[in-house]
Amino acid sequence: MYVIGKNSDFHLIKFPFLFPLFYCFILYFVEGSEAYLVFFTLLLLAEPHFGATFPFLIYKNNFTKILNNKIYYLYFPIFIVVFCVLGFFQFNYLFLLIFFGVNLFHVTRQSVGISKLYVKNKNEINYHVNLIYFYGILFFLIGIFRFYIPIINSDNIILFNLIIISALILCFMFYIYKFGFSSNIQTLITGCLIFYPICFVSNPIHGIIMGVTMHYTQYLALTYKITTKRLEDFTKKIFMNYKFISTIILYGAVMSILSLSGKNQYDAVKALIVIPIIGQMLHFYFDSLLWKFSDPHNRENVLKHIF
Repeated sequence: MYVIGKNSDFHLIKFPFLFPLFYCFILYFVEGSEAYLVFFTLLLLAEPHFGATFPFLIYKNNFTKILNNKIYYLYFPIFIVVFCVLGFFQFNYLFLLIFFGVNLFHVTRQSVGISKLYVKNKNEINYHVNLIYFYGILFFLIGIFRFYIPIINSDNIILFNLIIISALILCFMFYIYKFGFSSNIQTLITGCLIFYPICFVSNPIHGIIMGVTMHYTQYLALTYKITTKRLEDFTKKIFMNYKFISTIILYGAVMSILSLSGKNQYDAVKALIVIPIIGQMLHFYFDSLLWKFSDPHNRENVLKHIF
C-alpha cells in the first residue's frame, strides 16, 4: 500500500522546509533561472495543488451534501467565477490586491489548521494560532508597503529584515522555554515563515511562491493521503492513487500553460490568465468548506483519514 507514513508526514506536512530552500538556491545562484523556476514551480507544485481540490471535492460521499447545499456548493461558486471575470477586466488593480489578500488568508488558515491537527495542548495551540495570524497579517502589510506603497525600500531593507528575524527568533525561543522542544516547533516555524520571503525578494511573485511551496506540499500530501484512504474504504488496499495523480498532473499542465498567456503580446491571449485565477479562487472557497471540522460530515470523510 502506497500512502504517506509518519516520516513523510513530518517532511511533507509538519516541516517541508527543503522546498523553499531549494527554490531560494536556484533563484539566487543559478543565473538566468528566474522564469523557468516560476514556471516549473507552477507546473509541479502550485497548479497541481489547486487542482487537487477537485478530486478531493468530487467524492461519492459528498454528492448528497452538495445537492442539499446548492447555495454553498453550486450557486456561490458561480458568483465567484463572475466576480473574477468582472474584477479582472473592470478593476484589475483592486482585484489583484483582493486576490493577494485572499491568498494570504487561505494559506494562513491552512497553517493554523495543520497546527491544530498535531498540537494537543490548548495553551500551546493558542500560541501557534496567535503567532501565525500575527505574522500572516504583518507580511501582508509588508507586501503592500514594499510593492504597492513603497515605503520599505533598498535603503532600509537590511535593517528591516534584521528586526523581523530577531523578533521571530525571540518568539520561537520563548515558545521552547514555555512548551519544551518537540516537532511542534517546526510546525510553528513553517506556519510563521511561509510569507517571510516577501521581506527580501525583489519580485513579488517570489514572495508569494517561494515560502508557499511548503503550503503546496502540505496540501498535496494531505489530499493524496485522504483520497487514497477513501478509495480503500470501498476496495482493496492500493499501491498508488493513479486517478488522483493523473488528474492533478493534467490540471497542472493546462493551467501552467495558460498562466504563460499573461506575457503574450496579444490582449485576447493575455486574457486567458483569468482561467487559472478562477481555478485558484474556487480552490480558496471550496477549501473553506471541505476542511471545516466542526461539520460532522467532514470529520467522518476527511479528518478520520488523516491519522
